Amino acid sequence: MEKKTIIITGGNAGIGKEAAMELAKSGARVIMACRNQDTGKTCRDEIIETTGNTNVILKKLDLSSFQSVRDFAEDINKNEDRLDVLIHNAGVWLSKNVNNDDGVDLTMATNQFGPFLLTHLLIDLLKKSAPSRIVIVSSVSHFFGRLGFDQSKRYVPSYFPHLNYFNSKFANVCFANELALRLKDSNITVNSLHPGIIKTDIWNTFPAPISWSVALFSKVFFKTAKEGCETIVYLAVSEDVDGVTGKYFVDCKKSHMSKRTRSNEFNKKFWEICKDNVGLRNTDVSI
Repeated sequence: MEKKTIIITGGNAGIGKEAAMELAKSGARVIMACRNQDTGKTCRDEIIETTGNTNVILKKLDLSSFQSVRDFAEDINKNEDRLDVLIHNAGVWLSKNVNNDDGVDLTMATNQFGPFLLTHLLIDLLKKSAPSRIVIVSSVSHFFGRLGFDQSKRYVPSYFPHLNYFNSKFANVCFANELALRLKDSNITVNSLHPGIIKTDIWNTFPAPISWSVALFSKVFFKTAKEGCETIVYLAVSEDVDGVTGKYFVDCKKSHMSKRTRSNEFNKKFWEICKDNVGLRNTDVSI
């Protein structure tokens, strides 16, 4: 992966940090796109010290803010001459319904709409660097997701806030499948994945005593963050998946995805809804 550039969102914690570490070991130029710059700096320094790869860059990106996404993409397009792999990893699991500054549910904005906008804004650089890859971290919870929208095509959050995470993971796979179809002739592959049930801070959003049970259960049955990053790294660098697109992976193997995420009719409609929710402009690249 030397002389290749990889962007990974949320590379400052959990499986994102471990994936950034492994990608840096491969010799790639790794751009960590992180909301929290304090933890980002600490992780970047640790990765450089551990791997000896000084080509690890930290940049500010808050996926819940569409303006932040635009600022980040403008920086990348201005200062980077190539982008070989774009990894959508960052995500949130919130315990209450909150909107971003654009009036969009914060969970869906961070986990789906932000990555959708970022992909559009970086697609020319990916095409320029082809063959290139887009890797989307979803979850097994996409099987339980549902997407609801009002008459103005705005996403309607679930009455139960924790279910918004499931909905966003369902949206990720629908997005990945439609994106793969739209890019099938561009030499850019798109795949989604389930990293496994991971021991990370994301479970802290659950109230006690549920969080206590999860913590106890995780010690026995959950993967470590290092184990959880394996499929991310595999899809980013392995020659085994050259030319493979529109698939869903678990444990570095093709796996079954929800039947509803394979509905071409729905995915096309959802694509247009994403465009409306992120405020895609006429001057933005159309995919």
